[in-house]
Amino acid sequence: MLRVPTPSGQAMDNRNARDDDLDRPSSRDAADGIDDDAGLMQAVHFDRYGAPEVLYPAVLPLPEAARGELRVRVRAAGVQPADIARRNGDFARRGIDADAAFPQRLGYEFAGVVDQIGDGVRGYYHGQEVLGWCDGGAYAEVVTVPAPQVVAKPPMMSWAVAGALSASGQTAQVALRALNVGRGDTLLVHGAAGGVGTIAVQLARLAGARVIGSASRENHAYLRTLGAEPVLYGDGLVERVRELAPQGVSVALDAAGRGAIAASLALGVARERIGSLVDGDGAREHGVLRLRGECDRDRDRLRHLVDLYEHGRLHVHVREIYPLAHAAVAHRDVETGHGRGKVVLMVYQTGDSGFGP
Repeated sequence: MLRVPTPSGQAMDNRNARDDDLDRPSSRDAADGIDDDAGLMQAVHFDRYGAPEVLYPAVLPLPEAARGELRVRVRAAGVQPADIARRNGDFARRGIDADAAFPQRLGYEFAGVVDQIGDGVRGYYHGQEVLGWCDGGAYAEVVTVPAPQVVAKPPMMSWAVAGALSASGQTAQVALRALNVGRGDTLLVHGAAGGVGTIAVQLARLAGARVIGSASRENHAYLRTLGAEPVLYGDGLVERVRELAPQGVSVALDAAGRGAIAASLALGVARERIGSLVDGDGAREHGVLRLRGECDRDRDRLRHLVDLYEHGRLHVHVREIYPLAHAAVAHRDVETGHGRGKVVLMVYQTGDSGFGP
């Protein structure tokens, strides 16, 4: 494995995913940057737990699609809190893949173009645009995945949105199903403006629930566009929610931490209807549900999300995009915990992913 120097002083790409020039044209081949002749690709690694600076780009052998797999040339990969937890050692401290060997790779959701089809795979074709999820490794120019973890990308869906949807969207789906959210419920979403929170708000509204979403003040207008009633997080949250919902809250989803479980209990929500995606220790301490969205993902669930997006019933907000080699910058962005929507790493057709010369 060969480390690739990260360029100094190179401007990161901050275009919003909705910009028309996201798929910028290239005079070079779409595969430029991946050396097929040498059988090499570039990917982001880390060889110890720590701050974002432990991430580095490296050259690896180009993988081959095994039986039942697809090889996808990645165009976009979503950055999730789970990536942060793996990189900083939080997962290992909680016993999740604690014995995983270094170097390790990150990235659980991606979008790209099929360029190799393994034996036994039917229903896909070379050059097909797809999105999907994997068990880590999407911060790369190429990923190989089981075919059932991939679905077709609609032509009108941008690469950044496609790269941001698979894991976060299914995490929201799984959480709402575990909490049995439906018509007649009043759902409190802690961290409603984040990548999972924004999807959960919309899916809960589609299911007929009333949704109250905690967020910073600057995200309140945005949450209203999604159908949520915003409330400021922090000290006094319980009182502010009671003012909005004097009849009470029936279910709570914690996508933020920072005392969300205690606040939900103070509001009188039953323990079996409180679920946390981020605070495993708090969930055990208070006897509420510890939700793990990655444990129950499937292709039909992802197809449903894509269908909702195609029909204008689901919005995916991408607040920042960065070249692949700027994964450390993207991680610092996500770690602030205050941003709206998703952060995405891009692998452009020009091969300009921010790696060294």
